Formats: sequence, C-alpha cells, structure tokens
Amino acid sequence: MSYFLWVEDFENLPRVTCEQVFGEVLDEADFSSENRKLVKRNLTDKGVFITFDLQESLEFIKENLNKIDYVILDIDLPAYSEGDDIHESIFKLLERFEDYKKLDDGAVDEESLKTKCNAIRSIAGFYIYTELVVELGFPKQHILFCSNHGDKTRTIQEAFKQAKIELPPIYLKENKAVKEWVKERHENPYSRLRRGIIEGCNYAKGLREEDLRFNDFIRGNDRRIGLMDLFNYIGVLENLLPLQEPKWKTHFYKLFVRTLAHEWDAANNIQRDNQNKTELAWIMKNARHWMAHNSKLFDELNEQTVAYLFLINMRMMFNYQDDELQYYEKILLQLFKKDNEQVLVELNTEDLLSSSSEKPRRSGRGCKRLNFKFFVEIYPVLKSIQNVTSS
Repeated sequence: MSYFLWVEDFENLPRVTCEQVFGEVLDEADFSSENRKLVKRNLTDKGVFITFDLQESLEFIKENLNKIDYVILDIDLPAYSEGDDIHESIFKLLERFEDYKKLDDGAVDEESLKTKCNAIRSIAGFYIYTELVVELGFPKQHILFCSNHGDKTRTIQEAFKQAKIELPPIYLKENKAVKEWVKERHENPYSRLRRGIIEGCNYAKGLREEDLRFNDFIRGNDRRIGLMDLFNYIGVLENLLPLQEPKWKTHFYKLFVRTLAHEWDAANNIQRDNQNKTELAWIMKNARHWMAHNSKLFDELNEQTVAYLFLINMRMMFNYQDDELQYYEKILLQLFKKDNEQVLVELNTEDLLSSSSEKPRRSGRGCKRLNFKFFVEIYPVLKSIQNVTSS
C-alpha cells in the first residue's frame, strides 16, 4: 500500500466523497460515518492522512512529508478551520500574496482578515501545490487535483499560462479517472516496497538494546556493534529509495541490497544447519558475499526480491520478542502475488503461517504468528542461492 495526503474539506457528505475517491481501495466501513473528524481518524489507520484547510495542510507537508507517497488536492479550501487559531504562516501568506496588513498598533484587522481569507479560498489548493513542488521538491507526478471547483480558477489558469508552466489537470471527484489513479498508485509495487521499508525502519527505531539480535552471529567482542550503529544503518536504508520511481530502478535496488547486506560482513558465527533462524542469517551472510564477488546474481532485482531480503534482514538484526507479523511486514508481504489475482500470503492461511510439523499457533489477540520456516520456503530466490552454493 501507498500512503496519501488527502486535502479535502468535505463540503458534501464524507461518505459520498470518500467513495468517489477511495472506493476502489478502501472498505465502505472505513468511511461510513458522516462525522468528518471520525472519518479522518479511521482513514489515518489505512494510510490516508486528511487535512481540512490551507493552514493544516501547509503544516503537515512541512513536518510530515516523509509519511506520504502521494497527494490528492482539493482547490477550494478555507484558510483555517472554524475554532482554530490562525498561525503566523497564514498571516505571512496573506501579507505576501493578498496585501493583508495588520492595524497600526499591530492588532489583527478582523474585517480585512475575513475578506482576505475569503479571497484566498478559491485558490488555496494551488498554494499547497506550489509549496510542495517548488519549495519542497515533491514530484508533481505524485499529485492529483481533485476538485469540483476547477471551473472557478480562470485567474490561476492564466497565471500558469503566462509563466509558461503546464497547468496540471483538474478532475471532478466523480470522474472515474480519480478512482483509477488512486488504485494504481495504491497498488504500485515500487511505492509499496518503499513504504514498507520506511515503516520497517521506523519500527526498528523503537526497539531497545536488548532487542538487538545481530550480535548473536558475531564472535569476538571487538567486532560487536551497538544499537546506535544499527540505528545509523537503519537511517541510511530508510532514505535510499527516492520517492519518485526511478527509470532505472534496478540500479537503486542493487545499491539498496548492497547496503542492506553490508553489515553481515562482520557476522563470523553462523553455522548452516537445519535451524530456521540460522538458515535466515546464512542467507544474509551469503547475500553480502555474492554482492561483493558475484554481483550479476542481483542484476535482475525486483520488488519481491528486495522485500524478501529486507524482511529476513530485519528479523535477524532485531529480536521482536514474539513471532507476530508486524505492520510493515504485512505491507511488504502483499507484494507476493499469485497469478496476478490471489495474494500468495494471506494471514488466515494455515499452511503458510505454520510448518507442516506444527499446529497453527495463535497469539492471545487471535492473530496468527509468523513462522520463520515460511520465509525460508516461500520465495524462489532461495533456489538460486542453493544452486550457487552447490555449483
């Protein structure tokens, strides 16, 4: 899944607007409420961050841009929501672009403020677009204008034309192209891989010294690494893949795997045997070896292979205290498709989440536990690894 910022003030019923935009990728139960704040809270858990006005949107993109992959922009937006304080950023924007001035004594000119806020409302979405693309370098290909007020922006359209800048297309919310755009981005393998990696790195940042498993595979105290070293390593992984899908993405995947496996050069205490966790560490150790001496093995890297190695690496680097699937793992496991229709990894499939010699195990919360043997058996890349070692 990909994460979205959705800038929308919900002039109509939230349920109707949500169905028009996200109806292809979210369950109706996720947005069935007519309370927009409740819908906002529910959709946040689904990777859709909602902002209602210009002020909230500008603050979100300045502070949380790394949380999102795509932006859906309304155009007609209030400068701020009723009951909220106006922040200095809005005053500066109004002063710069709408000639707003405070009174001589520095007090707020309420009447002028209301007039200027009304004036900026019809083009608020373009201010956000400019901040994203021009100031923050967000790729314009990752932004969709979705508004029922596009016909009221003639002034903006003329300004874009005079500046010789191509105006992005503006879609009505009920246009089927909107759902198609959202679905395609939501299921984009590159974006899903990148988001799963980022969420996995964020999860690892919350772990403690005692959760560090990697040193179990190192003999000699002088070679052991500290938690801060691992956090620095995680920080590099988190930022290696660019937001916009590169034309030559396999080059980035190869660099990512090289960086991912690099730390395993220090692992000198891995004995290949029938123990599942040792098998997994052995995969990462040899991935490091092959990247250095037989890199052609990774010339055709795809999203599934990178996700597979990242999943193994994180489980071997850190001890999660239990075997339950983590949220980032669920994101990445959705990359493994069968016949382009059925998800190969389903959390309710017993034979995938338990070995043939064990009964399916459930946690106290009723969620299946992750079986390490599953990772060893699930993906064909292991066959390539075995072929290389036997030749």
